[in-house]
Amino acid sequence: MNSALAVAARLGTITPQDSLQRRLCTLNRRRLTPGLPHADWVDEIQQQAHFALLEGRFLETDRRATAALCSKLPEDPDEFLAWFESLAKTGPGQNDPLLEWLAARASMEDMRWFLTQEIASEAGFEDLVAHVQVRMPATAKLEMARNYWDEMGRGRETGMHGPMLAEMSTTLGLLPEVEATVWEALALANLMAGLACNRRYAYHAIGALGAVELTTAARARLIDKGLRRLDVAPPARNYFTLHGRVDAAHARSWNREVIRPLIVANPRLRTPIAEGALMRLLAAARCSERYRIVLWGGRSAPPPVRRVPRVSTASDVAGQMPHDASRANPSRIRPSPMSLR
Repeated sequence: MNSALAVAARLGTITPQDSLQRRLCTLNRRRLTPGLPHADWVDEIQQQAHFALLEGRFLETDRRATAALCSKLPEDPDEFLAWFESLAKTGPGQNDPLLEWLAARASMEDMRWFLTQEIASEAGFEDLVAHVQVRMPATAKLEMARNYWDEMGRGRETGMHGPMLAEMSTTLGLLPEVEATVWEALALANLMAGLACNRRYAYHAIGALGAVELTTAARARLIDKGLRRLDVAPPARNYFTLHGRVDAAHARSWNREVIRPLIVANPRLRTPIAEGALMRLLAAARCSERYRIVLWGGRSAPPPVRRVPRVSTASDVAGQMPHDASRANPSRIRPSPMSLR
C-alpha cells in the first residue's frame, strides 16, 4: 500500500464531503444507540432536525444519480426480477478488479487497511432489516424475519454473524476510526442507515438490502480466499466463509418473497426498489474506486507484488500497529454485523 496515500486518508485536507459524512455518522450513531431521558432533549431534537435536512439532501442527490438507469424498467414482475438479478453481473461496480487483487496479491497490510475501511462502512444488516420490516405486508415481513433469524444465528450466540466479524477484527487488530475512514466508506453506511430509518425510503431500503444479498456471496468468497492465502486462521475467516456460502440463497428468497409480492401488489414500487438497489451499488462502486486509489498508489493497475510477513494472530498484528492499540479513542467505530456486505 502507498503509505503516503494511506496517511492522507487520515490527515489530508478535510473536504466538504468528509465533513458531511462525519456529521451524518454522528447522527446515525445517536439515533441507533439506546439511551435514556435527559434534560437537553429539546436541543437534541432541534439538532436532529438540522441533521435530517442534511441527510435528506444527501439521499436525494444519490437518488437522482440513478434516474437514467431507472428510466426503462420492465413492467412484468418476472422480467423486473430478471433485471434486478442481472445487477449482480452488470450493475455498477460489479467485477471490480480490486477484489481479485485482494484474493491473489494483496499484502497483509493492504488487506488490513481494506477491511478497516469496510468495517467502518457498515450499519448492521440485521438492524436495518428490523427497521424496514415495520408494517410491511405479511409475506415480505415473514421473509425479513427469516433473514433476521439467520443473521442472529438462529438463536445461538455462537452462530451470530456479529461476533464472527468481531473475531476477525480482534485477530487482525483492526481499529476503525472516523478520522481515518475515507468519506466514501462513511457515505455507504450513512446511505443504508438513512434509507432504513426514514419511512419515505422504506421501499428504497428493500431494494438496497436486496442488492446487498445479491452481491455479497461472490465478494465474500474472494475476501475469504485472500485471507486464507495470508494464513489467517479459519475462526477469523468464518464471517466471509459463511456469507460466501449462504447469501446466494438469501438473495433468491429476498427476491421471491419480498420484492416480487410487493411489485405484484403495487407496480409503482418497481421504481423505488430499483432506485434503492442502484443507490447501494453506486455507493459501493464509489468506495472501490477510492480504495484502488489508496491501495494502488493512484495507478490504474495493481502495483508489483511485494513479499511481506504473513500474520494470523492478534499478537503478531500488535507489533505492526501504527499506534498503541490500547489507547482510548472516543471516535473509534465498533465493528458492525454487516461488514463486507
